[in-house]
Formats: sequence, C-alpha cells, structure tokens
Amino acid sequence: MTTEFAATSRDAPATSRDAPATPGVLLAGGLARRMGGGDKPMRRIGGRTILERVIARLKPQCDGLVLNANGDPARFAAFGLPVIADTVADFPGPLAGILAALDWIAANRPEISWVLSAAADCPFLPRDLVSRLHWARAEQNAQLAVAASRGQSHPVIGLWSVALREELRHALVVEDIRKIDRWTARYKLATVTWATTPLDPFFNANTMDDIAEAERLATLDAASDV
Repeated sequence: MTTEFAATSRDAPATSRDAPATPGVLLAGGLARRMGGGDKPMRRIGGRTILERVIARLKPQCDGLVLNANGDPARFAAFGLPVIADTVADFPGPLAGILAALDWIAANRPEISWVLSAAADCPFLPRDLVSRLHWARAEQNAQLAVAASRGQSHPVIGLWSVALREELRHALVVEDIRKIDRWTARYKLATVTWATTPLDPFFNANTMDDIAEAERLATLDAASDV
C-alpha cells in the first residue's frame, strides 16, 4: 500500500533532530557498466568525488554512516566509514545492500529501529531527507518511507525498519525478489515528494553524459546554498 505525501516546509519538521536516531547506508554496490566499470561514486564533480558530496549532505542528518560496497574495501579507506559487503551472492541489487546494512545495524547498534538508505551516486540529496521521511512515516503510520520527484518514486532512497530484516532476507534468498518495489508493495508505504527546482535532488550519475550534466547542476546547487 502506497500513500503519496508532498512534503513542504510548512508540513515537515525543519531538521533531523526531530527524528529518531537514524544511521544511513550509502549504496555503492553497483557495477557501473554504463561507465565502463569502476566505482561511480568515485567520479569527480566540481573537484569533489560524488561520494564526498553524498557524505557531506547526509552526515549532518544521520546518526553515523556506513558504506555498502563489494570488492576490496581498502579503496574507500580515505572516507573513514565502515564498509559492508552484500551478504547475498551474485550482486542481487540494492535490496541486498539494504539487508546487509540492517544486519550490521542490528549487530552493532541494537538500539536503532530505522535506517536510511541512499544511492552513493546521488550528489545533490535533500538536506531535509531524514526529517521529512520520518515525519511522513509517523503521520501515516507507515512501515516504510521512500522519496519521489517528478512523479517518480526513488525506492533506493528511503527509511527501512530493522524489524523487517528477516522478512527481507526471506524475500531475497527464498523468493528471489530483486526489485525494491515488489518488496515494498507488501507494506504500508509513505512516498514523500520533493520539488525539482532549481534541480532534482535525486539526480544520479549513471553515464558519462550524466557526469557532464552534474557539473552544470553542481553550480546551481552551490548557488542555492548562498
């Protein structure tokens, strides 16, 4: 079940201080085939890596960050984040990264009930992402919450209940469910819509052309900070 909710500054709390303690997982487990392989978050935009931009945007909102990535974790050592690999084999997609994060949080932060996920190739994420997702979830008594813009849901960017991790594991391992939408359709879902001016905060860099566009958008993003 999905309930649409268009967040505005009058509706939602101003900061993540109004929300429960919420760690964040940055999902960087993709194979970047459209860029010829490699780590998309390590591409540079305006002199900074995409991952640096994502961390800078989410660190003030989250109670700690972890990075979901497969392969040698040493390549991310400079960022100072715990790096957790998928626990389900064969790159089954972002749900595997979300499950890995929920398992890590359950083991290391047992007091935590909610985890934010975000794609590690989205350099312009909203500064009120955590607070608005939590507000909509609580307002609608939803079990999950995801972001949206331009009439399109962004299910990789959302709030996940640690209590649902065994149900997610069963869906991935036993039912072979790979698409996030198929799994979230089982639960009451709050969908929170953000404005797209001066730019879509959920723009992600999938191709080399997107990197060129991101350079232009970075200028708009910087101007919005002034």
